[in-house]
Amino acid sequence: MNPAKVIAVTGASRGIGAAIAVELARRGFTVGCLTRNGQLPQVSGANQHAERFLTASCDVNDELSLRDAMAKVAAQAGGLHGLVNNAGIHMDGPSHQIPLADYEKVMATNATAVFSACREAYPHLLKSGGGTIVNLGSFFDKMGVKRNVAYCASKAAVGAITRCLAVEWANRGIRVLDVAPGYIMTDMNRETLAQGALAEHLKKRIPSGSVGSTADVAKLIGAIFSEDIRFLTGETIYIDGAQGIAL
Repeated sequence: MNPAKVIAVTGASRGIGAAIAVELARRGFTVGCLTRNGQLPQVSGANQHAERFLTASCDVNDELSLRDAMAKVAAQAGGLHGLVNNAGIHMDGPSHQIPLADYEKVMATNATAVFSACREAYPHLLKSGGGTIVNLGSFFDKMGVKRNVAYCASKAAVGAITRCLAVEWANRGIRVLDVAPGYIMTDMNRETLAQGALAEHLKKRIPSGSVGSTADVAKLIGAIFSEDIRFLTGETIYIDGAQGIAL
């Protein structure tokens, strides 16, 4: 653990992003929480590590807002050593009826904003001598899922962005990875994933027998930053209970 290292996390106020922020703080990192409202993580355990959190209001779809937020965190903490692109949205519906505006909104938030955040973090990581970027993808990136054309396309784009930046920035000491979760229970989807038709389907469909938790994803990302494996870059790491490869 290195308390001098600073990691920015987008969408850090709730869900998976909040769990990631708390896990990184628990491991000794300073965490810049980039959220629309400038909030600290709204999950249990956050108060125990409050001294390790910095906040910055940020709209990931506004490149100037991203630029200002990255600069604020770097200035307050004395540098920036990592980024977690967690912020994202999900919209579904029959593909023949989806308004183009909705499709573009999903792509803008889940893919374009990931690139923008990486680009705005780049000079700060370079100044720090390198660093690690973790983009949050999804195991939907390799599937054909009804009613999810925009979401699947956006997450496939995250994998492509990750690979391209990893290759281009490797000689600058910057590693870029894509962590792609399967079904993860959060406060927002708890009722849907705990009971009902989808819950029963997933019990049979996921080889591990249950959906994942925000802690599962947070621990994986925490390990990536803590272990700092120099030769690991450009990969998509799936964390889905083996659902994505099961027949």
